[in-house]
Amino acid sequence: MLLVLMGLVAFSLIRGIVAFLKTTRIDLESGEAETASDMQLAQNKAMFARIKYQALAIVVVAILLAVSR
Repeated sequence: MLLVLMGLVAFSLIRGIVAFLKTTRIDLESGEAETASDMQLAQNKAMFARIKYQALAIVVVAILLAVSR
């Protein structure tokens, strides 16, 4: 379970970084600070998923520590 959650954290982090890089590239090519809202939503969605999976992983570790005592 913990390994699956760790994989999901990494996957969400990579998706968020890719969305960020795409947004930055759009900004640089257009010369404007305004980016497509779709890319911003993708960043927010990926980063929220990462936080959610990290929290679940912490809960699993806490349960494992509690059971091992």
